[in-house]
Amino acid sequence: MWDDAFPSFLIGLREGLEGGLIVSILIATLVRAEAKSRLPQVWTGVLAAVALAMSFGAVLTFSAANMSATAQEAFGGTLSVIAVVFVTAMVFWMRRSARSLAGEIKEKVTGALAMGAGMLVVTSFLAVGREGLETALFLWTTARAAGESAGPMIGAGIGIVLATGLCWGLYRRVLKINLTKFFTATGAVLIVIAAGVLGYGLRDLQEGGVLPGKSAYAFDLSRSIDPSAWYSTLVQGVFNLTPAMTWLQAVGYVGYLGVVMTLFVRGVRDVRGAAAKPAGPVEAAAAVAGAGGEPGAAAARGAEPSGARARRRPVWLVPVAVVAAPAVVAGVVVALSGSKPAGAQTVAVSERDCGKGFTAPKPGRRTFQMHNTGDKASEVYLIDPASNAVYGEIEGLAPGTTRDLVATVSGGSYAWRCVPTGGKAVTSAAVRVSGGGAAKAVVPVAEADLVAPLTAYKQYVNQGLAALVAQTKKLGDDMAGGDLDAARTDWLTAHRTYASLGAAYGTFQDFDKKINGRTAGLPDGVHDKDFTGFHRVEYGLWHGQSASDLKAPTDQLVTDVTSLQKAFPTQEFDPADLPLRTHEILENTLQFELTGEADQGSGTTLATADANLAGTRELLGVLRPLLVARDAPLLSTVDSDIARVQRLLDSAHRQGSWTPVGQLDPIARGRLNGATGQLLEDLAPVPDLLEIRKSA
Repeated sequence: MWDDAFPSFLIGLREGLEGGLIVSILIATLVRAEAKSRLPQVWTGVLAAVALAMSFGAVLTFSAANMSATAQEAFGGTLSVIAVVFVTAMVFWMRRSARSLAGEIKEKVTGALAMGAGMLVVTSFLAVGREGLETALFLWTTARAAGESAGPMIGAGIGIVLATGLCWGLYRRVLKINLTKFFTATGAVLIVIAAGVLGYGLRDLQEGGVLPGKSAYAFDLSRSIDPSAWYSTLVQGVFNLTPAMTWLQAVGYVGYLGVVMTLFVRGVRDVRGAAAKPAGPVEAAAAVAGAGGEPGAAAARGAEPSGARARRRPVWLVPVAVVAAPAVVAGVVVALSGSKPAGAQTVAVSERDCGKGFTAPKPGRRTFQMHNTGDKASEVYLIDPASNAVYGEIEGLAPGTTRDLVATVSGGSYAWRCVPTGGKAVTSAAVRVSGGGAAKAVVPVAEADLVAPLTAYKQYVNQGLAALVAQTKKLGDDMAGGDLDAARTDWLTAHRTYASLGAAYGTFQDFDKKINGRTAGLPDGVHDKDFTGFHRVEYGLWHGQSASDLKAPTDQLVTDVTSLQKAFPTQEFDPADLPLRTHEILENTLQFELTGEADQGSGTTLATADANLAGTRELLGVLRPLLVARDAPLLSTVDSDIARVQRLLDSAHRQGSWTPVGQLDPIARGRLNGATGQLLEDLAPVPDLLEIRKSA
């Protein structure tokens, strides 16, 4: 929680201090103008600004809650980018305006005094309101990035309370801080944090379908770094850096940080060079608070009413109005954003009653507002009761919540099926719809449907492991005989065999790290004692190590492979892994092999990519009957994509040797990356099509 609290603490401290300084200058100006009677008007404007910020936060929270998952990603990503823009502008504005802040506010307050009470309320409202809106937006985005609100809210609260105390101390002249240095230091840290928020926002936009490249990863260290470790949690919470980031995220993060930080540091140097002793906002505020007499006093006194009014407004009326107005507007916006779309049905679901309120809809694109009235979270499916085919679904509908399910309705029978957590499925009465075109439904997959593909694939893995044991033993014989040339050839043969078993990585447990681990996360890199397996042997073979040096790592590899062969028949293999691995094998290929990151000197990562493609083809082969029944055109597209990637890989394999990926010409490499990325995009629906659904 505390790692998530730090960014919000910093924004609360900085924005609170900015807003507090503004309020201090407003109050000091009125005191000097002998217009203490106008202080309630300042506080009314401040109260209105706080109410506006809180209402804005409520609108963001409750509007997003009524959106679909994809829309939430797009909405959150857009606001994250906007928040970065605001925070960046705030950092540069404070650096530029700090020296003249007190003078500008004094001038505005003096003018407001002459124009009447209303203008003083507006002046204080505008001066503080901008800080409040920035704070609300940034806190919302950081809470969304953290996935919980307790930490960010506690951090922001502590920051604002501390800022309030600092402002009180500065105003009472019991505390003196060089705020020029303070805003410079916090500005630099906020730029780093904003870079992380930008990266998170770009990822949200990719998940929401607004931006492309959600499968194009710049790096993925999730196998080497424990996401639950304290250091991982700290880095993710403070900087929004994750073990896996797409190219767009990485470029956005590095580009923003490089450009903005450079401009910020350059601007700080310019400000320091412009004056030998710059007057920070604290010094200006203290000067305002400590002097006596003010030409604006005459204007203030002249603006006072000349006689008692016949009828005075109650003193509480304006403060109540300025607080109520943004709250009412926010309520209207939230109500409209959560209002039922035209023609939408509200359907109640629970562990005892599913589909209450469901009536036959008209054909076309329809929205159903699913409301969980029960005590347990539930999976909700709109199905064809005859075939159990699924037209739409909501996963994990929490008790007391409402979410939209959008589905295309045509002629046929429809019913709701609810599967509460830990409970039995409940199906509603069916309704009949007449007319309309064809609506596409997904025939659900039961665990039993994956038994035959799983059996076939386990047989393939067992055969592959038998071959792998023989190949690694031959590699061991090469080392024992001192034949390094033969060892290099046999190493590649064995490594390709292992790579072709990619779908089984999830069941190899700790063996995969021993057999095919990389150096990521190891303190001593290639010299670390825990660096073992194929890549350790590869490093030695192509970096001049002798056969005697490599005998021990090779023997350990043979032992680990043999142990894996013995352990595999007793290891659990989740059937749901089969559809997932059709995408994940080549996802890893794009991240590690096609970038050259996995290369330890042999230059054969394209050979490994070729083996990974063979493993994907084998997987699709055992799943083909299920895919043909659900989306034959998709399978045809995927087959064409695979053939295209295979041709590109074959072009890099000539006369028995593989071209190192770094030596491909830019056009050929771009084509290979593009073809693999397209194959990944087309494979993405496979896990959804073959997901084991509780509705089956």
